[in-house]
Amino acid sequence: MILQKRGLYVLANYNSEYIRERMINRLTNNLQIRSANMQYRYDKEKNPVSMLAFGCMRFTKENGKINLEKAEAEILEAMKLGVNYFDTAYIYSGSEEAMGKIFEKNHCREQIYIADKLPHYLIKSAAGLEKTFQEQLRRLRTTYIDFYLMHMLTNLETWEKLKGLGIEEWIAKKKASGEILRIGFSYHGNTKDFCELVDAYDWDFCMIQYNYLDENSQAGRKGLQYAAAKGLPVMIMEPLRGGKLVNLLPKEAKRKVAAHPSGRSAAEWAFRWLWNQPEVTTVLSGMNSIEMIRENCRIASETQAGAFTEDEIAFVNELRHEINHSMKVGCTGCGYCMPCPKNVDIPGTFSFYNLIYSENKKTARKGYMQCTIFRQTPTSASQCVGCGKCEQHCPQGIPIRKELKNASKELENVTYKLAGKAIRLLKLW
Repeated sequence: MILQKRGLYVLANYNSEYIRERMINRLTNNLQIRSANMQYRYDKEKNPVSMLAFGCMRFTKENGKINLEKAEAEILEAMKLGVNYFDTAYIYSGSEEAMGKIFEKNHCREQIYIADKLPHYLIKSAAGLEKTFQEQLRRLRTTYIDFYLMHMLTNLETWEKLKGLGIEEWIAKKKASGEILRIGFSYHGNTKDFCELVDAYDWDFCMIQYNYLDENSQAGRKGLQYAAAKGLPVMIMEPLRGGKLVNLLPKEAKRKVAAHPSGRSAAEWAFRWLWNQPEVTTVLSGMNSIEMIRENCRIASETQAGAFTEDEIAFVNELRHEINHSMKVGCTGCGYCMPCPKNVDIPGTFSFYNLIYSENKKTARKGYMQCTIFRQTPTSASQCVGCGKCEQHCPQGIPIRKELKNASKELENVTYKLAGKAIRLLKLW
């Protein structure tokens, strides 16, 4: 029997794997690779994913609304140059609606992949799962989502909470109907929790914050390699650390980049460092100009995995050294201080504490909030009881207890404390 639902044909009397395979084959056949220059890596089913992905969180806004004409021109330019992966989220104000209008107007939905995210922290019931998902489909003007992520899945406890709402059964139904083709999660947190999440479910892909400055923080290189070894495509966000690896480099780092005989920009060094690693599937970039799109596509078309020379690796290490040298606390993110008996994320705290001085307070506090209180078991610096266990293992000799107090004063402001109370009161995590 064949059922029709919002234009999507569903085979009712066949198993879910058959339906999923049929849907993926249909999409793959219709997916048009529009550029001979763009390079592609592959998902679990060996479908091509452009090495450069379009992050749709930062569309240009005017008077609080997305400039739809500008966003359309940028998306079409990216598609022309071979980009086929477009990422958004429920909480990216106006993004889903804009993408839906653009793809519908230009009749190009089946030429691209849409990645979207479930805001599980806003959902309290199985009915809430379905209501939110259907709203996303309406906004995107589509009947299916190619890559669907649990947004900001922080640790195993968070996933267990979702399981209690019936998330596994819900995912199975969505895959069987063809409304979700691939399921994954995005992540902010430490390596240990990330690896536990990778093992907790039969994921199709995942997304991590990763760049040469975060090589040993958050999921890090260890997490990247762990996921890839399990057969998971790994999508990368924050490749430029919100611009820090370009506009906010220390003066000496900028001088080194300008003097390098390759003529590469700071952004190009950051992108090439990522694509040099075969475990990286695609790199998201929040591109908001035609010039930026063309430049990033050029870099993606020229970069090969494993092409970095020893000198090039050494040069990126020099840039990292210059950045670390300018930091407030000389933490390398090695993790020898962990685990903390009170569950403080020590390397993560210092990473955001340093951001206050090397970048800006707003970015640092936002990131710290995401990684410490948006979880069932908080990891805040203020939980430190001064036992000193961490200091016994720190190879850098950092007075960790003292610096955690300093970090807490800077990072845990009134907004942070109010957000923490709201999360506990509303039981968002």
